[in-house]
Amino acid sequence: MDVTKLEHACLVIRQGGPGLVIDPGSFTRLVEAEDVVAVVVTHEHPDHVTPRQLRRILARNPGALVFGPAGVAALLAEQAPEIAVDVVTHGDTRTVGPFSLAFRGVTHAVIHSSVPVIDNTGVIVDDVLFYPGDALTDPGQPVPVLATPVGAPWLKISEVMDYVAAIAPARTFPVHEATLSEAGFAMHADRIAAMTRPTGEATVLRAGDTMHV
Repeated sequence: MDVTKLEHACLVIRQGGPGLVIDPGSFTRLVEAEDVVAVVVTHEHPDHVTPRQLRRILARNPGALVFGPAGVAALLAEQAPEIAVDVVTHGDTRTVGPFSLAFRGVTHAVIHSSVPVIDNTGVIVDDVLFYPGDALTDPGQPVPVLATPVGAPWLKISEVMDYVAAIAPARTFPVHEATLSEAGFAMHADRIAAMTRPTGEATVLRAGDTMHV
């Protein structure tokens, strides 16, 4: 499996030729991937999905499916009703192209008591990569590779460090970095790496970098 990290929260994953796109949002370049079989959207916030991104992906890949929780389906029903969403939640599984998808989590992390809590459902890809979206969800199974949130209004780095220690992945890489300065990103990534090293390897991917897992 080859994982290409784009800006902020977006990943493009390939098994041979076919591709899977996760969370193409407003902080990410326009995604131009070809041979995409599915798009997973963890939640409805615009830094994770925009109608413009989805329309562009689906125009290039008209057979691609879109998976997301109920909040994503409601958003697109209003803003892009031509885009069908296969609604998923915690415990659901799907197989599309070469990808096996298992969905974990129900709600977004709390930002503040004044901000409504929305749906958030992360995804395990081929029992290898877990991408939690905007939550610190325990997937309930071993995690070879954890895409680890590194910066967000809801995020406290000590909680992320405890999360990595509890999950004990074989490999981590930081995602969700657009809200951080370069100095802040480096500091937070170092904290994640420190908690990864007892059990595995910490990798830092910049936008456009690809790693094989």
